[in-house]
Amino acid sequence: MEIQLKERMLPVPLQGGFRMKDFWVWCGSVAKGEDGRYHMFASRWPKAFPMHPGWLLVSEVVRAVSDTPEGPYRWAGTVLPARGPQYWDGRMTHNPHITRQGDKWVLYYTGSTHPFADLTLGEDLRPEDPRVIVARANKRVGIAVADHITGPWKRFPAPVLPVRPGHGDNMLTSNPAPCVEPDGSVLLLYKSRAYKQPPYSGLLHGAMKLHTARALRYDGPYTERSEEALFDRDVELEDPFLWRDGAMYRMIAKDMHGNVCGEKYGGVYAWSEDGDHWQLVRGEQAYSRRILWEDGRTELMGNMERPFLLFEEGKPICLFFAVSNGTDSFRDATDTWNMAVPLRYTADRQDLQ
Repeated sequence: MEIQLKERMLPVPLQGGFRMKDFWVWCGSVAKGEDGRYHMFASRWPKAFPMHPGWLLVSEVVRAVSDTPEGPYRWAGTVLPARGPQYWDGRMTHNPHITRQGDKWVLYYTGSTHPFADLTLGEDLRPEDPRVIVARANKRVGIAVADHITGPWKRFPAPVLPVRPGHGDNMLTSNPAPCVEPDGSVLLLYKSRAYKQPPYSGLLHGAMKLHTARALRYDGPYTERSEEALFDRDVELEDPFLWRDGAMYRMIAKDMHGNVCGEKYGGVYAWSEDGDHWQLVRGEQAYSRRILWEDGRTELMGNMERPFLLFEEGKPICLFFAVSNGTDSFRDATDTWNMAVPLRYTADRQDLQ
């Protein structure tokens, strides 16, 4: 792959990225605003609740600001707070992905709701809780729009990607990954799950799959949606990041089992000529969960999710991840944050290759 992200990744700044005391932080997406500063859209939820499945019920999208791509980023306000269970995104917002489309800032995100009582601080929340089950099944992809990167943000009464009964995305849609085309149309990758067939033994949902959708403009309708999942049954990917490289589409994503790139939760490459049919690069890592800090230490992150590339002048200058400490995914995590990894060239650095 020409982009060679793994070889371009520089040591991680100790004070970079975005953290918040007393909050789980996730899902970093960054753009350079009209003010020349870097604005990160992220999700957060209180550490008074478990990291998982707390995010399904109380996550909210926030904005943080830095003078440099690497950070540190400082909290600047809540962007998409809870707004009542009667709204499709009234209880939770998550997975922000910021884009510039014409004269508008368009923020893609996942939202959900449920009709049950609010959580109480310190409550022992478990995956089998009815609020969790319903909130997961109600996940949908939507957008918010603003004239300025600082807002105010206009939300819509319905998601842009509802579920489709009788299709492979009949349970939920989430994890939006948009690519804005030169003509203003949008190719959107998203994650889906389907209800298992009767007798619904064990978990009610099947494996996560990736699908595509297209729209002539950001607010839809997203009518051209793939019938089949993008990859074979043995491939389970999450958190795609999508971009156009000339006539080619490229993707990086999280390898859930490690059977594509060789490392569980490591990064995979894929490419496509049309955005609908994708070729995986097997046996090659886009990135590893083992990172190098600027003080020379190496560390295996418990999670390394939601990859996001920041481009300037057509070149990727910084790679962002949602990361956790611990060694066993979210199960033993005590802290999460959005990590910023500078790449070997930026607008003010020479390409060192």
